[in-house]
Amino acid sequence: MQKLLVEFGMGTSLRRGDYTQAAERAVKDALWHNSINLAELFGFDKADMQITLDVGVQKPDEVDADVLRAVFPYGNVTVNIVKGGLDVPRPEGTGNPTIMANVALSVGFDMEKRS
Repeated sequence: MQKLLVEFGMGTSLRRGDYTQAAERAVKDALWHNSINLAELFGFDKADMQITLDVGVQKPDEVDADVLRAVFPYGNVTVNIVKGGLDVPRPEGTGNPTIMANVALSVGFDMEKRS
């Protein structure tokens, strides 16, 4: 696979303490910044896209990867969730922290497949 594009995003869950919600918002942040017709540029179908999603949150085991995959309307999505991001404690010291998730979204194609 040849990686052709990398996008970055950040998302939050302000009060709910929801790591999946923060990660989903980060994915949308990365996607919604651009409208790149990468598949068409190289003569591929959008279904041929190989998407690698790297997600960083403080509690990786609390992220539902299937929810993140569902954000993408096409392509083969691989999700890697690692410890990262940031949990910001509430000023009053009670309740859920504000969760910040970071993502790096890479898009590529199997360039050998096209002849």
